[in-house]
Amino acid sequence: MIAVVFTGSRFSDWRLAEKGKIVTGFRMMGINPYLHDERFILQLLNKNNNLINYAEQIRRIYFFGAGSSSPERKDKIAMVLKQFFIHAKVVVDHDVKASALSTLGDEKGLIGILGSGSNAAYFNGKRTTDNNFGLGYILSDEGSANWIGRMLLKSFLNETMPSELREKFVERYPLDRKIILDKVYNQVNPTLFLTSFADFVMENHKHRFIKRMIYRGFKLYVETYLLPLTKQYPNMAVNFTGSVAAGYEEWLRDVADGYGISIGTVIREPIHNLLKYYLNKN
Repeated sequence: MIAVVFTGSRFSDWRLAEKGKIVTGFRMMGINPYLHDERFILQLLNKNNNLINYAEQIRRIYFFGAGSSSPERKDKIAMVLKQFFIHAKVVVDHDVKASALSTLGDEKGLIGILGSGSNAAYFNGKRTTDNNFGLGYILSDEGSANWIGRMLLKSFLNETMPSELREKFVERYPLDRKIILDKVYNQVNPTLFLTSFADFVMENHKHRFIKRMIYRGFKLYVETYLLPLTKQYPNMAVNFTGSVAAGYEEWLRDVADGYGISIGTVIREPIHNLLKYYLNKN
């Protein structure tokens, strides 16, 4: 039996399969080695009945996640998985690699992520190139759900949010300055809080204020992430994964077109194509 996992900071998607067929699939809390220690991750695994029931049957685990980029953080995740899945060979890699495999397979190309966070890279068919883009939710993540959440909260606190939108926001969320600052600066895993406004943004995406905000995020994303890549690898379309890319695909294509950049495949959740990829390999 194999397990394929794709995790952002908010959710992790799991698929367990055997002999070419899905045994079970489920979603649980996201796992990020930047935000969670080994003990927390192990406790999380031990709370899931699906994992408990199938742990000893799993022989290979392919884990892809936000934050799993450096050898140290990969080893951190791998060590916990090996403790829980005692018979399994474990492969841990970054979410950028998942984006590449799910859109390109073993082909060369450019890939981008616009989901809870944001990133981009060139994929040579085996590995992604190193880049300076993935600086985390504080310094980076332009255009992502995290960035959009930050901009939304900033406009609320600075009172630059239009009154009709502010009324909807106040009705929906029991928040004030003290609560917001505490959740962002003092609470564990602030990215969960920042990305939790994604539904509100989608519900109000036709509002001119929201639309301008998302367009601004996409322009920053293209200028920061894509222009350096397309100069180095010209005439290549960029393939995307992520909820923001899929949810606002038409706007993303419009912004990219303004910079002369072509968008290829856009998929919301890499887990489905990742599973297909590894079922064909096993």
